[in-house]
Amino acid sequence: MDYTKSQDVLRALLQIWADFSSRLDALPLIDKLNRGKFRIEDYKILLMNHRQQVVEGGRWIARAASSIDDRYFELRSKFMTHCVTEHRDFRMLEQNYVSLGGTMEEIQKGEKNIGTEALNAFMFHRASQPNPFDLLGAMFIIEGLGQNKAGEWGRMIRDQLGLKDEQVSFLLYHADHDDGHMDEFEEALKSGILEIPGMGQAIVKTAKIVARLYLLQIDEIDNF
Repeated sequence: MDYTKSQDVLRALLQIWADFSSRLDALPLIDKLNRGKFRIEDYKILLMNHRQQVVEGGRWIARAASSIDDRYFELRSKFMTHCVTEHRDFRMLEQNYVSLGGTMEEIQKGEKNIGTEALNAFMFHRASQPNPFDLLGAMFIIEGLGQNKAGEWGRMIRDQLGLKDEQVSFLLYHADHDDGHMDEFEEALKSGILEIPGMGQAIVKTAKIVARLYLLQIDEIDNF
């Protein structure tokens, strides 16, 4: 399909999201949460593994911003602003982990699992290309998790484990704050970048790849 209009791209991304969300719920760790069987150790493992991805987020957004040329100055500015809002998020994950009895040294020295390694390598590869606006597809998936899944997961983890809100602050924060990021996504789609030949298709393909790699990251949790 020739994705040359923002509505066409958005429809394709919504189809990818629906498939991604269904596959996500079928993963063993998320299925365990959905069945009310989550344990403290499951949550600590999730925090440990997720921190190693989130700590890189600000870096690949900054790399992407540096790869945008002057023709798209306003979009470059938005990427840089987005980087500033994201680059401290991993601190919340660390604080949540320590509140469960873990140590800061443990989580800071944690390795990337093999899925996170693949996701991180792809993100930096794409961010290093000229005008990497296809990363909007990655944003749709990753920010979509914050908007559509984080709050639900945070409340379930809190209630199943008898935790306080501040012990699931990373998940609850993103549930409350990622709506604005999706507004930025739609603005970017309508900014004229779809006039770049093949950009619509590239955004959709990147979304497919990131969705698959994100599933791999959770499926391979603690596989180093």
